[in-house]
Amino acid sequence: MTSTDITILLVDDEKNIRKVLTSVLKGAGYTVLAAESAEAAWPVLKTSEVDLLISDLKLPGKSGLELLEGVKTCWPRLPVIMITAFGSIEGAVQAMQLGAYNYLAKPVNNDELLLLIANALETSSLQEENTALKRELKDRYSLGSMVGKSKAMQEIFTLVEKVADYGSNILITGETGTGKELVARAIHYSGSSGERPFVTIDCASIPENLLESELFGYAKGAFTGATESKKGQIEMAHGGTLFLDEVGELPLVLQKKLLRFLQEKEFVRVGGTKRRKVDVRILAATNKDLEAEVQSGTWREDLFYRLNVITIHIPPLRERKEDISLLVNFFLDKYNAQNQRSIQGVTNDVHKVFELYEWPGNVRELENVIERGVVLCTGDMITLNCLPPKLAELDEEQDAGDGLNLMEVEKRLIVRALDQEGGNQSAAARTLGISRKQLRTKMTHHGLL
Repeated sequence: MTSTDITILLVDDEKNIRKVLTSVLKGAGYTVLAAESAEAAWPVLKTSEVDLLISDLKLPGKSGLELLEGVKTCWPRLPVIMITAFGSIEGAVQAMQLGAYNYLAKPVNNDELLLLIANALETSSLQEENTALKRELKDRYSLGSMVGKSKAMQEIFTLVEKVADYGSNILITGETGTGKELVARAIHYSGSSGERPFVTIDCASIPENLLESELFGYAKGAFTGATESKKGQIEMAHGGTLFLDEVGELPLVLQKKLLRFLQEKEFVRVGGTKRRKVDVRILAATNKDLEAEVQSGTWREDLFYRLNVITIHIPPLRERKEDISLLVNFFLDKYNAQNQRSIQGVTNDVHKVFELYEWPGNVRELENVIERGVVLCTGDMITLNCLPPKLAELDEEQDAGDGLNLMEVEKRLIVRALDQEGGNQSAAARTLGISRKQLRTKMTHHGLL
């Protein structure tokens, strides 16, 4: 953008100053609009494309500070330069606190003013580019509340968009905390069924003796306390989507009843006799290996194939660490807004720790770490001392290992964790943020088994 494309609004009650500064600004190629008061400036701001505001601090009627405050409420990104009489530094400081880009003392040095304008416009342009870039990244690397630029996540986004408008049952697999419910919601809300019910039932959190009535509902008098009939979650989801979270926890007897429902699209409430038909799409999620469960006899093979028409597997965060920076920014925006904070990011040391850590709790754990950091952070960046101890210690170990190769550092970490936990491998694995199986593999590799 050249200076001829820039419009500056100049607000000053002294006619001679308006005339001189207008001449200076036009001489530099800017388009200049002028007003003698805050009241006169306001309609200009509303009807014209103003790129920068220059205002005297002291104006008749509403002050320059009042004008500044109103401008920052309506146009927060508009750069404002205040002009103040010599000796009125207190007012200038207050203006900076209200969001002014900078201030100049009278008499105005023309060269200094033009330099300040150029810097303010450059800063504003960079801010706009940054906002546009963030918007582009969000559009390219997100789907609903899912974020990721890794190849695996991009493939998931594509698959979600493909299946959203079809009624096929989908099985979503992945470790705890990877975002299986987010995928289910994205499938539902990306399609034409977005306005219809999305009903979730957590198969792991409901006692087995209540799970059947929770799914299918019950008839009046079905059991003590059933004083009236009640719809189950399947009926509640009619016309929409039923999401069965942790479906791998369903007991065999309920697996059989769910299979019958999937085959016939009808069911009977607990204690009832009337067969009820519903139109519902089933999305199921599990952190278990259901094929292995089938082999062991704890899961019905026919139900597995009914649910597993399409599979979406979400890889753990440790296998897609290129997504960490995007996730960090996503969660910073979320928790800054919730806590009225303005944390700008994380330090380089924190980034290194995030890359070293194995994230056993996956995206959910990273979210918790960022939320903690936003709350505890005293500056504008999340630092190591804002992290949980087990993450902060990774940086200490890395410093202690300077000059050593990574394999030796890893071995020292394992030995230390085992010593701290009295040789208990499960506890040591939790301390290190990895699974017990991963720990044993590493111990074998380092000759510790």
